[in-house]
Amino acid sequence: MRRVLITGPESTGKSELALALAQHYGGITVPEYAREYVEKLDGPCSYSDVEHIARWQQESYNRAIFPGTYVFFDTWLIITRVWFEVVFKRVPSWIDEQISQARFDVVLLCHTDLPWVPDGVRENGGDMREELQKRYRALIRREGWNCSTVKGIGEERLTNAIRLIDNCMAYDKS
Repeated sequence: MRRVLITGPESTGKSELALALAQHYGGITVPEYAREYVEKLDGPCSYSDVEHIARWQQESYNRAIFPGTYVFFDTWLIITRVWFEVVFKRVPSWIDEQISQARFDVVLLCHTDLPWVPDGVRENGGDMREELQKRYRALIRREGWNCSTVKGIGEERLTNAIRLIDNCMAYDKS
C-alpha cells in the first residue's frame, strides 16, 4: 500500500486532485471530513468540533489499509493541527504523537497558485493562505516526510502531481 497525503491551504485544489490521482492510479481517496462536518454546523467551529474532526482524521488513517493500492488522503491532521495552533492557540497533546507516528510515501503540498474562491466554509484567503502554507511546510519538514509542492492550473496540476509521485516512487525503489 502506498499512502499519499494531499495537503495545503484552502482553495488549492486538494479534493479535486486527490480524486483525480485515485482515478489515475486505480486507488482510493480518504475524503476531507472537516468540510462535511463544518457545513452541518449551525454556528462557528468550536475547539471540541475541531478535536472531533481530528479524531475522525486519525481513525480514517488507521482504517485505510488496502494492500497493493494507492490511498490518497485529502487533507489530514497537518491542517487540523495548524488550525488548532492558529485559531485556539493550543493543540491537543495526542495530535503531535499521531503525526509523528504516521507514515506517508509522498506528501503533496498544493501551491497557492489557484485563486481563492469563497464558498461559505473557507475563511483564509489573501496573505493568510501564504502563512498557512509556511506552517504546513514547516510541520512536514519537522516530520522528515518526502514532500513536493504541486503547481499548475487544471490538467497541468494533475500532470505535475503524477510526475512527482512517479519520481518519488522510482527513487523509493532504488
